[in-house]
Amino acid sequence: MEWLNNYNNAIKYIEEHLTEEMDLSKLGKIAGCSGFHFQRMFSYMAEIPLSEYIRKRKMTLAAMDLQKGEKVIDVALKYGYDSPTAFNRAFQNVHGFAPSLAKSEGIKLKAFLPISFKITIKGEAEMNYKIEKKEAFRIVGVSKNYILNVEDNFKEIPKFWQESAAKIPEIISLMNKPPYGLMGVCTCMDGKSFDYYIAVSSDREIPEGMQAYTVPEGTWAVFECIGPMPHALQHMQRRIVTEWLPTSGYEYADAPDIEVYSEGDNQSEDYKTEIWVPIKEKK
Repeated sequence: MEWLNNYNNAIKYIEEHLTEEMDLSKLGKIAGCSGFHFQRMFSYMAEIPLSEYIRKRKMTLAAMDLQKGEKVIDVALKYGYDSPTAFNRAFQNVHGFAPSLAKSEGIKLKAFLPISFKITIKGEAEMNYKIEKKEAFRIVGVSKNYILNVEDNFKEIPKFWQESAAKIPEIISLMNKPPYGLMGVCTCMDGKSFDYYIAVSSDREIPEGMQAYTVPEGTWAVFECIGPMPHALQHMQRRIVTEWLPTSGYEYADAPDIEVYSEGDNQSEDYKTEIWVPIKEKK
């Protein structure tokens, strides 16, 4: 499948550029999506954040270079570490000891080999979804900027919801346009960061302390998610990326990811959420 070849070509690009600053936009282009969505999909599919995978591959090769007799400072610079202290910390986090000990007799080094993507059809459970085209609409609410790291984002975004709990009634009171419901909107930025909004669709005046954003016209695959938050939502997002998207005939479009929350107890086993995945037909 073409998308599978694209993703494996992206892995090849990573391997060929481990001694350079990684071009995330280039990675996304190779994979057929934005740098933003490539990082998200990589983390779901490989079950490791892209940044951590790259760091472990660098430290694997760095250990080999040190065992060949290269100097620590030279190896540090080779893999993009201007500070020996930063290189020492990264090396120890992977191997468990300082790089100066890499040549010691009997020392045990860790090797993290290049990954490759393959298709595995799981058929875990049915997935209910619909394809919808939407005109541009404006949202109003509170927002926060995040560095893109899927594992950290899974922890930090629920905290943002807790911090914003007192403002949610005011946000909901602004809602006067479809789609109706309290939304979590993840906007695409530069592949390194994104803005996350807790908001509603509204054309009303922006209250002090809130922000507005216009969701562009586009097409979304809208999935039904049932279960307590945030675990049910995160589990469904992983399934969409690893099970549905690879075989759907669609690929990620460069547009926001959206979650629409219903009223009720979000810890209930029957709680319903919608996940909107921005899509376009594969060429």
